[in-house]
Amino acid sequence: MTDTLLPNGIKGSGGENTYFKKGCSPFAQTGRSKLQNKRAGLNQEIIKQMRMRAGAENLLKASSNNKVKEMVLLELSYVNSNLQLLMGELEGLNSSVEVYQNTQETSNIPLIALGLKETKEVDFSSFFKDFILEHYSEDGNSYEDEIADLMDLRQACRTPSRNETGVELLAKYFSHLPLMESRFFSPSRQTGIFFTWYDSFTGVPVCQQNLSLEKASILFNMAALYSQIGTRSDRQTIVGLEEAISSFQKAAGTLNHLKETFTHTPSYDMSPAMLSMLIRMMLAQAQECLFEKMALPGIRNQFSSLMKMAQEAAKVSELYDQVHQSMIQTPIKDNVPFFWSTMSQVKTNHYRSMAHYFVASALLDHHLGPSDDEDQQEKTLSQVYDRLPEGRSPLDILKNEEERKRIGKAHIRRAILGHEEALRIYSLCHHLNKMDILQEILKASLGRSLQKFEENENEEEFTDYTEAPDIISKTEHKAEMEVPAATKVKVTDFFQRLGPLSVFSAKQRWTAPRTIRLRPEDRDLGFTLKGESPVQVVSLDPLCPAAADSLKEGDYIIAVGDTDCKWMGVGEVMRLLKDVTEEGIDMQVVSIMENNAQMPTKSATFCGNLPKTYSMICLAHDDDEKKSRKVSKKLSFISWGLKNKLKSASTLSLPTADNSGALPWNKPCPTFPSSSSYNNDSALY
Repeated sequence: MTDTLLPNGIKGSGGENTYFKKGCSPFAQTGRSKLQNKRAGLNQEIIKQMRMRAGAENLLKASSNNKVKEMVLLELSYVNSNLQLLMGELEGLNSSVEVYQNTQETSNIPLIALGLKETKEVDFSSFFKDFILEHYSEDGNSYEDEIADLMDLRQACRTPSRNETGVELLAKYFSHLPLMESRFFSPSRQTGIFFTWYDSFTGVPVCQQNLSLEKASILFNMAALYSQIGTRSDRQTIVGLEEAISSFQKAAGTLNHLKETFTHTPSYDMSPAMLSMLIRMMLAQAQECLFEKMALPGIRNQFSSLMKMAQEAAKVSELYDQVHQSMIQTPIKDNVPFFWSTMSQVKTNHYRSMAHYFVASALLDHHLGPSDDEDQQEKTLSQVYDRLPEGRSPLDILKNEEERKRIGKAHIRRAILGHEEALRIYSLCHHLNKMDILQEILKASLGRSLQKFEENENEEEFTDYTEAPDIISKTEHKAEMEVPAATKVKVTDFFQRLGPLSVFSAKQRWTAPRTIRLRPEDRDLGFTLKGESPVQVVSLDPLCPAAADSLKEGDYIIAVGDTDCKWMGVGEVMRLLKDVTEEGIDMQVVSIMENNAQMPTKSATFCGNLPKTYSMICLAHDDDEKKSRKVSKKLSFISWGLKNKLKSASTLSLPTADNSGALPWNKPCPTFPSSSSYNNDSALY
């Protein structure tokens, strides 16, 4: 238990050191942790108000007294007003992106990070102990340490540190969930354990008894943590920008994995439409960081370099425009903070204006000279525009000085209009108004465009209303989704003492352990052992004393004497059996019982008052399992054991009735056969 714990240096009330898991920072009083604590408090207030509203609505339906109805309606109006205020506060928390940014003062446009989903504590102790006693016929109290380790790990996942260690902590718990599901969550039995998670945007709680919601929420928090790592990176350095790019791409990959794997989560922040929007936003921010990485060393004042950066900026603008279009669709726009959609709209206009500024600089500041590559510039210009003004070709624009200046000034006018629109949209959101650095960047960009326009303005010229063509977006390095390796962390099962998961799982049912007494005089009649772990009894002689003592074919040997044999192979079990004394030795076995497959029951799910909920059916069976159940005939237990263990079966047998001078099985004998001989037919020992 202590191998994954580190001292936090904080003295408890008893004077002893307390501990927290590696990757967890529950006592860190950072702006991010304070924000998360406020989110948890708001979630509690929202659920309280929703309960009051549900009670008032029930009373309104049940009562026939007009005065009571008037009082209830008045109370409902107060409750609804309080809910609106709480939702507004939660939206404000989701708009507080400044706490996620790098602590050093930078001149970069702020990026958006996802907040972690909040959850309630879950006590596995009583149910797991009862299940171990009833299902596995073992003392549940002997697994207190394992249960405590699992609960500590889940508790630590509520406050992960904002680095790769925190992501690894979440991934570790996520990898434990399938193991826990196989051990304790039977498709035909309700667990009595409720997992409650709060919607990241609305604060509405969702409660389920199966692990689908738990798995999906952990994946969502992994993506949120990657987004927070990306926003925290120092974007004034190449290393920091590369970290931000990788983090946002991993966030997008994790969200896409969540979208493809868990399609029926009732929480709206994990619905397919919302996840698609979040994936676009993460990729847009990754593309923005790629653009900043290209611009960080400086942009060369050359025709081709300026045109290249113009198309890169147009690509960023295009992606943010797609994000904004996703955010304004119903019902996403009712749940996404207004700050997010406003920020995406501001960036759409800002980077589009930058693209026009770069094209204007290339046309106004650079002229086609004798030493310039005319064909190369013509090719570059033709790739920038999707259409040209009527009667003009790229070569005409490059060679004609007046035409070149006219098109360049048209681009600078579009740049000025775009920057002014970005500032106007910025002023509409009071959360954006708190971000002074964003306003400074927008004003500086507008001032640079105005200066460029003034440098090329001639009072004697007539006003030109030529409209600048749109710029084709293009990038050399496209942001791609990246599935992090952290989603596939190998872990050791906390409950491996229960036995191999292929046999000792919640889906299997078996008899209580039976004790078989083996004595030295029983050596003339025997049975065959087969398999790796656990060892299985096959080819049982019905006349042997063990068969009379209730041993059956297909039984699994779980203990010999006081030694647990669940993880032992044939050779190790045989070594224990040959050491029988004159008093004999006890062998414990279990028999698999036939399962009557039942359809999974409906999950007990509470979704607050969401406008739309998704399927509430527990995802207890995979589609492949359903198909195989329909097509294939259910095999008997013995056939199942032989089929699955035929390739790697190691076979030794206790002696059967044979008068040809076989050695007694309790006497010293030659060494065990080699592994190659195990693959032959039942080998007598």
